[in-house]
Amino acid sequence: MESSVSPTLSIAAVERETGISKDVLRKWETRYGFPAPLRDSFGERAYPPEQVNRLRLIKRLMDAGMRPARIVAESEANLNALALSSQAARPRGKQGSATDVEAMTLEMLRNEDPAGLRQRLYRELLRLGVERFVLDTLAPLNHAVGEAWARGELGIHEEHLYTEAVQWLLRNAIDNLSDARATPRILLTTLPEEQHGLGILMVAALLSLRGAYCISLGTQTPVQDIAQAAAAHNVDVVVLSFSIAYPQRRILPALAELRQRLGENIEIWAGGAGSARLHSPPAHTRLQPDMDQALAALGEWRAAHQ
Repeated sequence: MESSVSPTLSIAAVERETGISKDVLRKWETRYGFPAPLRDSFGERAYPPEQVNRLRLIKRLMDAGMRPARIVAESEANLNALALSSQAARPRGKQGSATDVEAMTLEMLRNEDPAGLRQRLYRELLRLGVERFVLDTLAPLNHAVGEAWARGELGIHEEHLYTEAVQWLLRNAIDNLSDARATPRILLTTLPEEQHGLGILMVAALLSLRGAYCISLGTQTPVQDIAQAAAAHNVDVVVLSFSIAYPQRRILPALAELRQRLGENIEIWAGGAGSARLHSPPAHTRLQPDMDQALAALGEWRAAHQ
């Protein structure tokens, strides 16, 4: 007789599938009693599929702005109800064309057509221009892809295909807009353990369109290396992005350390949903949870340095 035991995933596989780090999974296990992994024959954690699906839901809600303490211990039924309510309040651009692009994107991802996806998104960028594309199309599209992944409709490799296509598109747009003589000179990155990098590229595209010179270091750059890069590139501003999933208690100490390592003439702009929870940032540090605030900060920098 064949065994009906469901396959389990290792902690490394769960990290890949959900985007929740191994350290965080272990902390939740101790603090909230979930996840509650089994143990394999070697004594290693083994996660059943139903727990992985619940973790996907939790990650989806965290990306929508909910705090782990509020949701990790909730039942799957409650999590689904919260997900439905958060979907009703999802970000939306122009309804018609944005919805069409979302449907097209999801279909191309399911059909494993990354080249077609890049071409279609590129045409949309040319049609709308950089600013409308980023704000009205890309922001809700990111949300739609994330929700499809959280519901299990897209695999992790398909989400990665989407991320690669958008990164390629944004980097090309930034390169075409770049002028090394422009000011301010802006360095963009994230701190270690912050893997969300699309946000900094979206901001870089908007700032480049407004005439700034943007240098992206990608994600997960140590504070010391950020400071060294800022000096090497003679930048005026360092932009850091924090997702809602980044531990809040680490943000202010990291900003304070970076502030000490940078010259006083270099501003720090802390953005992303995670920055919305902060109060009393270090001197010469601005909090800008959304892209409109980043553009406002650019205008204020120019006014102060004319």
